[in-house]
Amino acid sequence: MPFPDNSRPCGAKRNGEGHTEAVAAPPRFVVQLHDATTLHFDFRLQAGEVLRSWAVPKGPSLDPGVRRLAVPVDDNTLAEGEFEGVHEGQSRGSGAVIIWDEGTAEMVRDEPGHVSFVLHGRKLSGGFALTRTGERRWILVKVRDEAARPGSDIVTEQPASVRSGRTWQELRAGRKPGIGEANGDGAQPDGRNGPGPE
Repeated sequence: MPFPDNSRPCGAKRNGEGHTEAVAAPPRFVVQLHDATTLHFDFRLQAGEVLRSWAVPKGPSLDPGVRRLAVPVDDNTLAEGEFEGVHEGQSRGSGAVIIWDEGTAEMVRDEPGHVSFVLHGRKLSGGFALTRTGERRWILVKVRDEAARPGSDIVTEQPASVRSGRTWQELRAGRKPGIGEANGDGAQPDGRNGPGPE
């Protein structure tokens, strides 16, 4: 599904006759960290009444030199992008989901096989691009701009939910933020040490 035009500013404005008319709010984005068959980040961009989605195994990066694998998955409803909790009865993984980041998105380019946009989130900001490199393979990259942080690892630095302040492990265990086991040096968001898959 293509992204709708969101070039008009959000809020309200007065027309020539002095009447106030509504202007559409900017589309939102959300990144959910999901402990399923494999731990992964679901990167979602609003396109009309749905969220276009990609599974990003290692999560987004603010380092322009880092290329992240992004696998397209089914569109989600806007309501599903609000979910933070535990999917009970999941066959693999704990089913824990946290809202790792969220905010608004400005579309810059939307072409077949390439989408570029500017994010205004709590953790992610500035320009990003998604480019298709295969049938089921896209690459997510950070644009070189003022928000870029070469050499950084935002996923390890800020693993907790922007809503509850809890990591997915704390959510799964029903713990309050900052209580219980913490990741050690070099730990990944899944609690395992060492590098994960691209």
